Amino acid sequence: MGGAGDPARGPWTGGGLFHVALRAAIRERGLTLERLRFHLAQRGVSVGLSSLSNWQNGHSRPETPASLNAVRELERVLGVRPESLVRLATRTPAVRCADIAPVTDLLDGLLSSHNQDVEVISVQHRITVDAERCGTTLWSQLLVRAVRDGVDRYVVRYYGNPSCAPGLVVARGLANCRPGRFVPHPSAPGLVYELVFDHVLRAGETWVFESELVDPTAGVSTEFAYGFRNPTQQFLVQARFDPRAVPVRCYAFAQRDLEDEQHTTGELHLNAHHAVHLLASSVDSGVLGIGWQWD
Repeated sequence: MGGAGDPARGPWTGGGLFHVALRAAIRERGLTLERLRFHLAQRGVSVGLSSLSNWQNGHSRPETPASLNAVRELERVLGVRPESLVRLATRTPAVRCADIAPVTDLLDGLLSSHNQDVEVISVQHRITVDAERCGTTLWSQLLVRAVRDGVDRYVVRYYGNPSCAPGLVVARGLANCRPGRFVPHPSAPGLVYELVFDHVLRAGETWVFESELVDPTAGVSTEFAYGFRNPTQQFLVQARFDPRAVPVRCYAFAQRDLEDEQHTTGELHLNAHHAVHLLASSVDSGVLGIGWQWD
């Protein structure tokens, strides 16, 4: 493996995907994200750990002039050809990553926002769709394990429909947690908020907590998706529909990442309670969700 002063390598094209090429270059260079951030800081470039993580996992991409300049410094640190990563970053993505990138940027403003202090054991979500076909209420339960002493919170990202007014969204702690800092984005349909535990965890200690998010501005909904930032042992999502507004079709879908197209993985059939669910085990990345079609 060459050093930073070696002739430029690559580029890794990653099938034309920025995050795949970036991840391959980081792996080839043998750097952790912490060390990568350190090298950038030595060059006068400040990039949050959450941004680096989301760039390499396809959860967002650099788009602003400042972030693209950071990518140019990344190219130098990683020893890849100049502009090779920048060209991939500025290609038109398969999905609208610009919609979520501003919300990802909010993470850097919260302590421990990358949630690297906990191991996620179980995630359960239940979205309730009302008679107006709007998915206004999201109930969640998580079981986590602390990886160090002193853990007392978890950070949640919410990406709403285009109609979402983040300032009107309400987050509630239902069990073993309370809302902490709440940061709505001023121009994008999303927000970041903390759930603060009722107890400070020691390393290895587990904690289960429940919360509810209400978005009165959700508008007509056609899917619910969850992007995995942490490896998760068990994932369960349910969608419950008002009997006065029942979809004609429900299905499960998956994406390798947010730049990948949706791939239908199976048909789902409503039960007697007008609900469907999706269960998955040992998920470490990607996106899983439930979609539905109205008549």
